[in-house]
Amino acid sequence: MSLGHLIRDNAPLSYWLVLFVVGGFAFAVYQGFFRARKIQPKGFRWKTFRNEIFFAIINLAIGATILGYISSELKSHGAITFNNSPTSWWVVALEYTAYFLGFDTYFYWFHRLMHLEPMYKWVHKLHHRSTSPNILTTLSVSPLESIINGGFVPLFTALLTVHQSTMLLIAPTNVIMGLYVHSGYEFFPRWWNKSWATKWFITATFHDHHHHYFKFNFGGYTTLWDWICGTVRPNFAQDYEQITARTRASAASPVAIAGSTQS
Repeated sequence: MSLGHLIRDNAPLSYWLVLFVVGGFAFAVYQGFFRARKIQPKGFRWKTFRNEIFFAIINLAIGATILGYISSELKSHGAITFNNSPTSWWVVALEYTAYFLGFDTYFYWFHRLMHLEPMYKWVHKLHHRSTSPNILTTLSVSPLESIINGGFVPLFTALLTVHQSTMLLIAPTNVIMGLYVHSGYEFFPRWWNKSWATKWFITATFHDHHHHYFKFNFGGYTTLWDWICGTVRPNFAQDYEQITARTRASAASPVAIAGSTQS
């Protein structure tokens, strides 16, 4: 059965589902859920958003096509192969950890390199047009930057034969992390930046500071290299505390948070 038939045959259910999602979103907005979590309450600019739509389309048309071609060629020549045999969960976990830490290292050092001229002007400057990022900022990069960042996956899979199960984790991680850190909203709780087990993973606030202040917070998945190299913004912890304090206030009083985000 096609998707069209499925939607048509279950139209009443689809309508209720859409109504539920839209209603839930509207209720969240009314309750101050998003307003309280906005990292830069007055940072959004329609002009920037409009430009990002244009740049995102160009990037997808060029960067994604080139990356797809590279991956296809590497697969056709046997440089990239995947292990389809059954495996244990801990093997998948080790392969995923290797990817996670490998990309984090790759991204940090290339990111810092892209902040040096002439690479900044020709590769990275477009992405920094947004000083208050939103989800479209994820795709609003030059095709060359997209190829550099996206090139890690074919490089990693060419060097290491991983299981297909591992790839099912790698692909969503790229998408989810990219959208989250550029969302402009902080969804993690206050304790996230205090616990020894979680404070090493970047938050939207952490990457938002990179766009806002430019010279700090270069990490892709973790804050490890930033702490090692001394590139964490000095006031990051205090700002994260202030933003998460707003979320607690909004839960207690949606009216009170409206005033705090307008100050």
